[in-house]
Formats: sequence, structure tokens, C-alpha cells
Amino acid sequence: MAGVYRVSGEELFGRAGELTVLDAFVDGLPDAGSALLLRGAPGIGKSALLSRAARRAEKSGCTVLTASGVQAETHLPFAGLHQLTRTLLDQVPRLPPVQSDALLAAFGMAEAYPAQDAPAFFMIALATLSLLGEAAGEAPVLLAVDSAQWLDTPTLDVLSFLARRLGAEPVGLLVGIREEHTTPLDALALPELVLGPLVPPDAKNLLDAVEPELEAPLRRRVLDAAAGNPLALIELPAALRTHGTTDDALTSPAVPLTARLEHAFASRLPGLPADTGSALLVAASDDEGTLAEVLAAASRLTGSVLSPAALDPAVAHGLVTVDDQHVRFRHPLVRSAVLQAASLAERLAAHRALAAVLDAEPDRRTWHRAAASGRRDESVALELDRTAARAEARGAPAVALAALERALALGEDTPATGHRLLKAAELSLELGRTQRAATLLQHAAPLRLGGLERARMVLLREGLETDVSTSVPRLRLLVTTAEAVAGEGDAGLALRILRAAARRCWWSDPGREMREGVVAAAERLPVPELHPDLVFVLAGAAPLERGSTVIERLERLECDGGYDALAAATLGTAATMAGAYDLAPGFLRHAAAGLRAQGRLGLLSQVLVSLSFTAAHVVDWESGLPSIAEAMRLAEESSQPRWLTGARIAKAHFAAVLGDLETARAAINDAERQGLSGANPSNLAFIQITRGLIGLAAGRPDEAFACVWRVFDPADPAHHPYLQTIAMPVLAEASVSEEHRVAARAALSRLEEAAAATNARLIRAGLGFAHALLAEDDEAEARFRSALGLDLSKDPFTRARLLLAQGAWLRRRRRVMESRTPLRIARESLASLGAEPWHERAGQELRSAGEGGTQVPTARWDLLTPQELQIAQLAASGLSNREIGQQLYLSPRTIGAHLYRIYPKLGITSRGQLRERLGPSG
Repeated sequence: MAGVYRVSGEELFGRAGELTVLDAFVDGLPDAGSALLLRGAPGIGKSALLSRAARRAEKSGCTVLTASGVQAETHLPFAGLHQLTRTLLDQVPRLPPVQSDALLAAFGMAEAYPAQDAPAFFMIALATLSLLGEAAGEAPVLLAVDSAQWLDTPTLDVLSFLARRLGAEPVGLLVGIREEHTTPLDALALPELVLGPLVPPDAKNLLDAVEPELEAPLRRRVLDAAAGNPLALIELPAALRTHGTTDDALTSPAVPLTARLEHAFASRLPGLPADTGSALLVAASDDEGTLAEVLAAASRLTGSVLSPAALDPAVAHGLVTVDDQHVRFRHPLVRSAVLQAASLAERLAAHRALAAVLDAEPDRRTWHRAAASGRRDESVALELDRTAARAEARGAPAVALAALERALALGEDTPATGHRLLKAAELSLELGRTQRAATLLQHAAPLRLGGLERARMVLLREGLETDVSTSVPRLRLLVTTAEAVAGEGDAGLALRILRAAARRCWWSDPGREMREGVVAAAERLPVPELHPDLVFVLAGAAPLERGSTVIERLERLECDGGYDALAAATLGTAATMAGAYDLAPGFLRHAAAGLRAQGRLGLLSQVLVSLSFTAAHVVDWESGLPSIAEAMRLAEESSQPRWLTGARIAKAHFAAVLGDLETARAAINDAERQGLSGANPSNLAFIQITRGLIGLAAGRPDEAFACVWRVFDPADPAHHPYLQTIAMPVLAEASVSEEHRVAARAALSRLEEAAAATNARLIRAGLGFAHALLAEDDEAEARFRSALGLDLSKDPFTRARLLLAQGAWLRRRRRVMESRTPLRIARESLASLGAEPWHERAGQELRSAGEGGTQVPTARWDLLTPQELQIAQLAASGLSNREIGQQLYLSPRTIGAHLYRIYPKLGITSRGQLRERLGPSG
């Protein structure tokens, strides 16, 4: 035979090329995991090929896990994942407790979490990865998923998480998806096997095999109508015989093939007994398809007790298969045909019957009650509210949102409507569905909401704002709303609203009076002065004017400790806004560790971007390079384009400092394309600062000046009054021409006045650096001494560049002997930082001063990718592969594969040598 196609247990004709691909996929599982999508029209053979691949995998000793999507299950969170992993649930206790608890809660097999403490989706996904890793340690694993387009959204998201991490584990993911349906898997650009129709010879052979006695006219009509679709070739002959040769509904080109097949299956229904038809309708409406459940509901529907024998005629007609546990439709189109053949009243009655027998399963009962409602029913809406709360507590916000939206459709006009709309808008924002959130808030606007609900709506609208430029009316609204909320006794909500106002102030200066109003409103609230949100408000609304206060409070908090991961993230962000880049890393690292443990990878990516920026500012590659790589991966995975832009900016910054200008330019171009679409002033400013750094690294100071000057130009979209403190050293170093020096001195004078009240060490260091480089000749020496007298211990890159500039200034004034010492120190410091362009410049200056340079060997870390560096650092700290995998949301086998590649790069053979290789020198 040319290939095979399975029909009634026999292997018949066609699909030779597809089978070659699938056989290679299955046979390769012991070596490395991978994913493959099977895409095609209904009836094209996806299920047959998946089944054959599963049988081949089982014969080769693989563990095969299967699941099949059902339309009625799309609102049951993690139903598909439970179906896929049900045979492995006895191994869940072997997982780390935080993972096992999250997975069991997702399946409703553990006590529900309060919504605010719900297991994060990523912890559930990591638990699944770990569970599969445990199984793969004994035998390769194949996940065979059919009709994925009908899986619930949380399950599809977990499959996407797994697909990104396959490789080292012997785990294969084989997914069948109906054509023209989209799923989260599509965004991964996975390999696809697109199933087309059978070629004419194979179509004829298949038809001859299933209908050897078919009359010639009917044979031609079936071949034409089926167009190579295997299911059509099998099913249409019987339907045509039933209806005679004049039934155009089955063969007319105007009728889509899917409809013809549904018609073919529906043509068998009228001859079935009434009880059989009722049982089929209940089974088609059910989401589980258990035999006992179907018979119980069908008995309610018919008013008589039905036995399994009621389904025998449907089995005889080839519509379903029945065993002791389940009723399964032969093909999804059979289910569709049954539902379409029933009247609306009959379908509603079937759902009511199912709801009546599901007392022990409140969520499923509620969805069936909702499906059975032909009119508004507040009692059903209230049940959906509770279902939404349970879904959120199980880590399934998408399902919670669906339940709330159904509650809005069914509920009556009551005070609960406003709460539903606001909660649904909040979940929409959490899921990144901003347009849906905007629509929900529009519906809420005309309702009679309470004062606190109005305030929540104002805060939610902030999440929709794309224009983050100065808006004094908007700021006034936020302040007055916060004051009103404080008057009603909710200081926490008031402070969150003022956080939003402070963030707006940081984007673009609305004027001192407005900023002081935000600060004053926050300081009137009855909250402790060390409250993280209050520190954030001071840092955002008055980062320079209240900078010393912010830093003093951050230092106290750092000493006292006791803050959780979310508070640490807030404090780390406040530190960066206030220019305290020396204080930020401690808070951000604490936040990252806690967020990892909680599985909050969306927020973790934001923290890692902030950590990347602080590391880039001081050229701390040990923290920065791994943080950037992980932040980019997580920001993309959690659909956070703004934070992905930030990670790309940090990547470009590091690449420029390290002298990899090709990577730097590519990363900053990607960042700018994304940044322009988001119109985020801080990102635009950082982009121009980084472009300036790239210009300096390339030896193009005029180009660097033109880029950085945009941050100082009030008419430019990249203007940012507070990031000028970061931009000033780059501007000063780029000021080569006298015209540029004059402009830079004027900008420095204005900035010095604005920053007079802050004692942020890195801001003072940057301003001192700029003063030294821009000073007139008669003041330069004193300025260099003054700048070098500042505490530069946390800013080695600025110190090295300052020494380089001082040495060059001395040499140009023929003080050659004096110039050698600062130039020598600068060269060594820049070499240790890996700042190749500046290191080369220091070497050139030393040679011009009459001192030869020595070749600095490549740092060992430079041989590793950022992710390899991160894994090597964690392994050197004594963590096991499993512990590293839990931190990075990768499988232990993936960690092992990385270490296998790391050892030869570092010239070592064991884990014990890592600490020596990655010690203080490299």
C-alpha cells in the first residue's frame, strides 16, 4: 500500500507522506521532545493519524496521555488538562508542595484558595511540566490531543507553556486542530503537518474498500462530493442511498462539506427510537459523557427509567460507541448533527435535565442551568457569580470572566450588575483584553454605582489609558477621587489611586503645584510612613524634590526587612524612579525570588526588566545578562509588549557597552518599533539614551548627542524630566563640539537646580561626571577631583569612564606622566567590566602616553549565553537541577542539558568546578 488510513479497525490507503513525518516524530521521542500540530478540515483524518501515532508510541514503550476537546467543556477550567493527566495523578504527591497544591486546586481536588491568593497560572503549568518530567524519567511521554480547538482556555495555555519548554525532556506534544480555528498554540509558530485531501487514486481505493458494491453513478457523485475527504468517502454513500440519488443537499457545491457530513449523520436520526434520540441529545449536550450521567438525565427528559440498551440503536447505526463508563460520539460532527437536528426547546430541556442530576458538581450544574435559560434569571446569574469566584480561586481568570459575562447576559437589573461589570473589566485587564474592558466600563458608566465602585471604575480606566502624557484634569480627577474614597474610610484604595496619579507625574511633569498636590493627598492618608505604596507615590510624584526622603525610607525598610514580594517589587520600582539604582537591586532580587515561588511570572518579568535596567546602568553583567534573557522570554510568554520593549532596551544597552554593536542596533530598533506603538515616554527616553550610548561605543559623538538631546527637548516625545539624570553623563561624554558643550552646560545647570534636594548617590555621581567633562579648562582639574571624591563604589562604569576622561585631559595638556595612572586604572576596570569600546579607548590613550598595553583575555562568562550563565550561577551556588528548574520554570532535564553544554565551554568536567570558574574573577 502507498500509505494507510484506518477504517473500522483496518488499515487502508493514503497518507504515506504524513505517516513518514509522524513515525519520525514518535521515533525521535527518546532523544528529545518536540511538538507538532496536525491541522485540517473536519473528517480529513486527524483523529486517525493521532490514534495511529499513539499506538506506535505505546508499542515502542512510551507512556501515552490523551485528551480530546469537547465544545461543551470550553468553560470548565482545566478540564482538558485533567483529562490529559488523569493517569498520572497518583504521582502528584511527589511534586514540591506548592506545585502539587496548585495542580490539585486547579482540578478542584483540594480546598479552594481565596481569590486574592489563587494559584498563579504559571505555578499550575510548572506543576504539569514537573509531573510530565517525573513520568518521562521512566519512559518517553507522548501527549496526543485531539480537537484542541474545543479545549478550555486554561488547558490550551498550559499546552503553550509546555510547548515552549520541550526539548531536553523526552516528551512529545501532538495536537490535532480543525482548520480555520485559532488557539494560543498558533502564536508559537510550531511545526505543522497540514492534512489535505486524499489524492484521487487513494480516494478511489478507500471508497472501493468501504463500498465495493456501490453503483457507478453513485460512486462518481461520492468521489466528487467528498473531494478527497476520508470521512466523507466513508459516510456519504449510506446517506445517498437513504435519500436516493436526488438529494442535492449532500452533493451540491453550494453546501460546505462540513454541512454535508452533518446532514449525512443527521439522516440516520429519524429512524431511531424516541428514547434513543433523547439519550443521544443529552449525550451531545453533556460535557463529560459518562454513561450513568447521560442515562440519568435522559430518564428525567423522557419520564421513564432508561437502561444502556436505549443506546443500542445508535451504536448499530455507527453514531456512538458505549462502554461501562462513557458514551462517545464516533466523530464531533455526529454530536453537531444531533444538536442541529433538535429544536431549541428540546436543547433547553436537555440542559435542564443535565443540571438536575449534577447536584454534586456545582460548576457544571451552573453552566447547564445557564445553557437552559431561555430568559433572564437572576438566580442563575448569582450561581454564575459563585462559579466565577471559584474559577478565579483555581487560577483560571479567563473562565471566571466567561462566567461573569454569562451572568451579565442572564442577570436582571440589580445592584449586582455594577459589581459584575467592574469585576469583569478587572479580569479583562488582567488578561490583556483592553478593548473588552473598555466596553464593560462603558456599560457600567450610566449605572447608579456607590462611591467606592465609582472610584474602582476610575482606577480601572487608568489601566486602559494609552496616552500617558501630562493631563492635569485627569490628575485632578484621580486626586479628588482618592480624597473621596479616603473620606469613606478606604485608605488602601485611595492610596492605589494616588499611585496611578504618581505614575502619571513620573511620565511627564505636570508642574510642581500638581505634583505637590498628589504628595499632600497621600501624606494625609492614615497609613504608616513606610507603607510601600506611600514611598512609591513620593518617588513617582516628586523623585527629585522628595528624593532624600524616599532614599531615607528605603534604607530603613532595607534594614528592617519583613516586606513581602509584592511590597519589594513596589519598593524596587520606587528606588529606580528616585534614581537610587544602588538600592533598587536588593528589593528587586527579593521580589523576583518571591514571585518565582508564587508562580507570578507576569509580574516577575516586570521586576526582571527593572533589575535589568539597574544592572545595565552599572554594567553588572552577572545579574543583568541573565535577567534580560529571562525577562524577554517571560514578557513575550505573558503577552506584555511594553515590558518586552524594556527588556530589549536593556539588551541593547549591555550590547553597546560590551561592544557588540550589531546586536545593540538590532535590539534597539526592535524596541523602538514596539515603543512607538505604545507611546510610553519613559521607554522612548531610554531608547534615545541607549542610542546615544551606541553612538559613543561606535565613536560617533555627534550622532550620540543628537539622540540624547531629545530627552532634554520639551517639544520631543522622548522628553523626560527625571530620566535626564540618567541621560546627562551620556550627553556630557558626547559633547565634543563647542556648540554641543554650551548646550549641555545649560542643560546641566537646569538639572543641577532641579536635583538639588536629592542625595541619590548615582544621580550625584552622574552630575559630578558631567561637571568634570563639561568644565572649562581652569575648572576641570578641580571638577575631576570633586567627582572622583564622590562615592562611586556602586557605579564602577561611571568611575572608569571618569578616570579615562581625566587621563585623556591630562595627556592633552602634556602632563603625560600624571595621565598614565588614571588611564591604567581605567583600562583595567573597563576590561573587568567587559566594556570593550571604552577599554580600547583607554588602551589607545595609554599608548599615546607612551605606555604599551597588554592583551586582556576573554572573560570566561563571555563564552556562555545569558541563560547558560544564569544556570551556571545557580548551580555554582549549590542548587540541584530540580531546584534550578523550579526557579526558572524549566524541567530538571533541560537544566541538565544546559549544564552538559556549559562544562566544555568553561573547560571543566564536573559541577564542583563551577564555583571556581565563576568566582569573583569571572
